[in-house]
Amino acid sequence: MDSSKFDIADYLDSNEMIAEYLNTVLEEGDDSDIIIAIGHIARAIGMTKISVETGLSRPSLYKALSEGAKPQFETVRKVLKAIGGEIRVSPVST
Repeated sequence: MDSSKFDIADYLDSNEMIAEYLNTVLEEGDDSDIIIAIGHIARAIGMTKISVETGLSRPSLYKALSEGAKPQFETVRKVLKAIGGEIRVSPVST
């Protein structure tokens, strides 16, 4: 029996699913998990489209959004904007 490797990008097929996935990773994951999740979302949307919207090359995006990468904040911000996300700050209740 053949089995295929699970790829979360195959299931990120709506804005709601993408937002839920990224919010979950932001709440539960570490920095590396967040970068990898943004990479999954970028692949789900299409790395060529993200490349055009950010002005970054596809190879640079793959490298910046891979496991162990430490992309610059500007890169993360550009990719988040391209995937339809935004950064917001809310006060934390104590």
